[in-house]
Amino acid sequence: MSKGEATRTAVLREAMAMASTVGFRGLTIGTLADRTGMSKSGLFAHFRSKEQLQVAVLDAGAHYFADVVVRPAVKVPRGEPRLRALFDRLLRWDTGDLSLPGGCLFMKTSAELDDDTPSAVRDRLVETERDYIDTLAAVFRTGVSEGHFAADADPEQFAFDLEGVLLAHHRASRLLADPKAEDRARAAFEALLQARRP
Repeated sequence: MSKGEATRTAVLREAMAMASTVGFRGLTIGTLADRTGMSKSGLFAHFRSKEQLQVAVLDAGAHYFADVVVRPAVKVPRGEPRLRALFDRLLRWDTGDLSLPGGCLFMKTSAELDDDTPSAVRDRLVETERDYIDTLAAVFRTGVSEGHFAADADPEQFAFDLEGVLLAHHRASRLLADPKAEDRARAAFEALLQARRP
């Protein structure tokens, strides 16, 4: 890795951490320059605009999410064991040792951009979120093919329901500081699985 690539990677790590706490509206080349000790012109040479910076942060966040959540989970045997491993890592991504300082970068930016007009940043977030939902459905589909879940179980509906559990967990654990948030999320997850048994 060249010095320029190493600098860009370090800057993007800091930008992800910032965006997870202050959101994209608080992440600018100026605020990032203050945080990293780099000049604005130096950062501008890497990103050219606030929009390019934000797209790069989403891309870096997606790669980080794949590295710490998805790839370790898919090493677990197919079917229900893999789905359980993925769920565990998703909980840790939002509130545990895998998370960024402000929790899930994508939940934070979704709240900011959900009603925004189309832009390169919003389009990239939508693409990233669709890929994530497709991953949930694909992992569930391995459980169907392994006979762990009913043959007529709908993977897309399962992904939708599971995302609902994860969103509720995010709100309960981060906003409401509910000490039972994880227990409730795990109970809801078990109910989703049970409803889809053969």
